[in-house]
Amino acid sequence: MKVAVFSTKSYDRRFLEAANANAGHELHFIEARLSAQTSALAKGTVAVCAFVNDTIDRETLSRLKEGGCRLVALRSAGFNNVDLPAAREFDIAVARVPAYSPYAVAEHTIALILALNRNIHRAYARVREGNFALEGLLGFDLRGRTAGIVGTGTIGVETARILRGFGCRVLGSDPQRCDDFIALGGEYVALATLLAESDIVSLHCPLNPATHHLIDEAAISTMKPGVMLINTSRGAVVDTRAVIRGLKSGQIGHLGLDVYEEEGDLFFEDLSDHMIRDDVFARLLTFPNVLITGHQAFFTAEALTAIAETTIGNITSFAQTGRPAHEVSVERIA
Repeated sequence: MKVAVFSTKSYDRRFLEAANANAGHELHFIEARLSAQTSALAKGTVAVCAFVNDTIDRETLSRLKEGGCRLVALRSAGFNNVDLPAAREFDIAVARVPAYSPYAVAEHTIALILALNRNIHRAYARVREGNFALEGLLGFDLRGRTAGIVGTGTIGVETARILRGFGCRVLGSDPQRCDDFIALGGEYVALATLLAESDIVSLHCPLNPATHHLIDEAAISTMKPGVMLINTSRGAVVDTRAVIRGLKSGQIGHLGLDVYEEEGDLFFEDLSDHMIRDDVFARLLTFPNVLITGHQAFFTAEALTAIAETTIGNITSFAQTGRPAHEVSVERIA
């Protein structure tokens, strides 16, 4: 099957080609992001392979349909960037990677927590300049602290498991309870209780209408003063402007982000020779108690292998049966 692979980096090509070695699909790697303007690059392909910051709206889907596309294979778990009702209307199947390596994202979450708590990013910069002073680097023991996990899917559970290993009390909030979370000692509580009692709040929920700006000014006001907030889920789960106000007031004591709601213009690109024109993001970078990584929590060899293999599996299944193995239905937007 002929496939147009958008938002391609060298690592995408490496892992997808390895996964495709026995499948034999014709992969065309395209550096540009998928949008209505770039959709013509997929003309004549049966499938497109897209990533988290590709724009797969109604106009894009309409143009893909005109070009002969019948499958959108996402190499991600999230699908909030796809207009699912339009995809169904145009009879374009949408597939995703429901799970790859929950350990990768969970471990990155813990890395952010530890780095912020012990000021590793600041200490690293100081030592390189010959400054070995400890003032301003004071942290706290994780043992005995309360950590709140918003979203107890596979990633949330793995994060909770590690935090329990540190001796944390772990609270969880999720519409669907997970037996594994309870088995490791997690306690389910209402979101309001979690926010009020947690020293650390870590977000692991999908982005949908119910979770958009879940962490807004009202939610932040109910948190413990000096709370640590971590987001490795989707950027728009957090109202960034409200978070900045929380940082300025001291209500938020530490902020760790691997995602950002306007990351589409920034992440996955080398912009070191350019000015950052996003004033909100630039403001975040001025705080010493903020640590941001560029959507790299998933970025391990094991995770990329699983993503590539599942993506190729979806394409192969579609070629053989007309349906991908992990199809996203329009009902998933509810």
